[in-house]
Amino acid sequence: MADPWKNRNKGMRCITCIFYVPKSATVIPEKQIGRCRRRAPTLNGFPVVFEDDWCGDHRLDENKV
Repeated sequence: MADPWKNRNKGMRCITCIFYVPKSATVIPEKQIGRCRRRAPTLNGFPVVFEDDWCGDHRLDENKV
């Protein structure tokens, strides 16, 4: 029996999320770094995420697809 959840997270990456904001300067050239603005910022600011990260709070942004 095939797993219906296999590779499901590929469409739920940070790069397609409405809360993802890319940074202009990238430390790692292969991966884009950005900020997740899903929750209020802490003393350290918004959490840093890679574009291929994912979480359960993903909300699709149709302008990024």
